[in-house]
Amino acid sequence: MNEKYSWSVLGYILVSSLCCHAAMNANMSRNDGGGLKNDSLLENDPELNYVPSGPLVMCSFLPMEFIECEDLVDLKGNKTRDDVMTGGCSKYGGSYRYEDVEKTTVQCMVLPGIECHGNRKFNKKGFPCVKYGGYYFLTTLLYSILLGFLGMDRFCLGQTGTAVGKLLTLGGGGVWWILDVILLVTNQLLPEDGSNWNIYV
Repeated sequence: MNEKYSWSVLGYILVSSLCCHAAMNANMSRNDGGGLKNDSLLENDPELNYVPSGPLVMCSFLPMEFIECEDLVDLKGNKTRDDVMTGGCSKYGGSYRYEDVEKTTVQCMVLPGIECHGNRKFNKKGFPCVKYGGYYFLTTLLYSILLGFLGMDRFCLGQTGTAVGKLLTLGGGGVWWILDVILLVTNQLLPEDGSNWNIYV
């Protein structure tokens, strides 16, 4: 009885070792020789052999200080062009809410001297369509309060046509003057080119 039991245990150990050996060979062939992960596939898609606990971060995860992105392209309301190119914006800026700002995809490249894992040139999604043209909110508001009856606030924002009209009517008899101050404070009066307010540094 003991001898029969011993042969059963020995057979079980032998079968288990053969199965483990076959599984290891299949895994090694899959990683080294082809199938799911071969060398050419790893070269084409470096994210496949990325080790999260390694010393290098993915290039696409780098913050804006370490990458340089292409300039945004003004599509001037032509949404169909946005489907065939990166970095296209049909509308710039928006209100104070981030949800109201249009997002696009831009092509970015890692700056020289920065080490990272993966392709150094990649597409960055969710890039906000925001540009700055040298307009400062506080400066424009002061112009609007002090010299708004001469249309200085509209001249400052690049709205030459309405600025001349405001100048000739002396701020619409004071009504237009006060109305523009309210529009500025409520973020309804913005730069003509759609750029956002610059931040004082």
